[in-house]
Amino acid sequence: MAPHGDHDENYHPKDAVGGALRATMITAGAGAFVSTIQNTLTRQNRGAMGFLTKTGGTIAVFGAMGGAYEFAKLASANLREKDDIWNPTIGGFFSGTMLGLRFRTMPAVVGYGALTAVVLGAFNYTGGKMSGWDRDADMDEYDRKQMLRRSRRRPVEDTIAEIGEGRGIYGEGYAERRAQLLKEKYGIEVPSSTRA
Repeated sequence: MAPHGDHDENYHPKDAVGGALRATMITAGAGAFVSTIQNTLTRQNRGAMGFLTKTGGTIAVFGAMGGAYEFAKLASANLREKDDIWNPTIGGFFSGTMLGLRFRTMPAVVGYGALTAVVLGAFNYTGGKMSGWDRDADMDEYDRKQMLRRSRRRPVEDTIAEIGEGRGIYGEGYAERRAQLLKEKYGIEVPSSTRA
């Protein structure tokens, strides 16, 4: 047990066993889906129950990974009385070891555990979302985009110097310069008041 000054005063214990059962059911369902796809893609006809009899190990691995992750994450949070990035990292290690058990070697068990721990720890450290950091809920989306446009706006002269004129980007006096260039190069008289 952590000393009194080392834990979070606002921490509320979580049900590790219930969470592990829910996670096992969800990930076993995902494993059944993957196992069905594996069964469908085999060359031999294994029948409708082949997803259980031939590729059913996938269901077990998925279920064990999900259950181990959730149980280890919640149990470590309850033991440490903290909600921080170490809980998903510990859960990731145990989840990865379930995948490594399939290869029946200790280096695979430790290696897959360490890899999964690093990936899940880094994912949770950087915000824990695929969409990135949360945006300010009080700011209107239109106002936020206008603020981003104002802060990243570049002068048109810089853009023209970098990529040149054309493709919808034209600087001052473009029509006159174009008319002069066409007259010099091809001898065609183009009125300078019209734009190309």
